[in-house]
Amino acid sequence: MHEPVPSWPGSSDAEITSIARQRRLLRRLIAARKTKGATQTQVADMLGRPQSFVAKYEGGERRLDVIEFLDVAEALGIDPCELLAQLRRARDL
Repeated sequence: MHEPVPSWPGSSDAEITSIARQRRLLRRLIAARKTKGATQTQVADMLGRPQSFVAKYEGGERRLDVIEFLDVAEALGIDPCELLAQLRRARDL
């Protein structure tokens, strides 16, 4: 299931596209965590961060910087380059 991307008054197409891509990334990170059978708390422990860190990025309340993204991918056992390639392919469809 895909979440509808809101269209806010004054939002550009580029901003809306960015929001959609961010949501696709979050869905993939959440799916990877669930496939691994890990809770938010377990991932947070692997990262040395509080559970709220995972809850906030999964909920879209905060964005991951590049280093955090690499750390999360490692904790989840996924290839960050492949994940980014999947996002790029999805954009090109």
